[in-house]
Amino acid sequence: MTLDEIADVLKQAPSCDASMKTFQDCSLSSSGDLRLGDAVRERCEADFLSKLQTPQKRVYEREVKACNGKYRDQSGTMYRSWEGFCAAEVAQRYSQRALKRSR
Repeated sequence: MTLDEIADVLKQAPSCDASMKTFQDCSLSSSGDLRLGDAVRERCEADFLSKLQTPQKRVYEREVKACNGKYRDQSGTMYRSWEGFCAAEVAQRYSQRALKRSR
């Protein structure tokens, strides 16, 4: 599968957790994981983003941005992969909390 095809599968996963599991299984351990991580974030955000108030959205965006800068001074594609996973994990946590509250 191409990177775009994998990203489409991640976006169309039946749940955020399923999207993350597929991401883990299909990760490239390279900068391509940034694209895949964005796809997971998009899927997970469908569970919670519209429900967040503006201050909560800012906190979420700050947490994602922290992932993007966490390895900024490191060279190598594995660090880009870690950035992608970090941001996807933040979105997954928010999704899990939102789904837990709605039950």
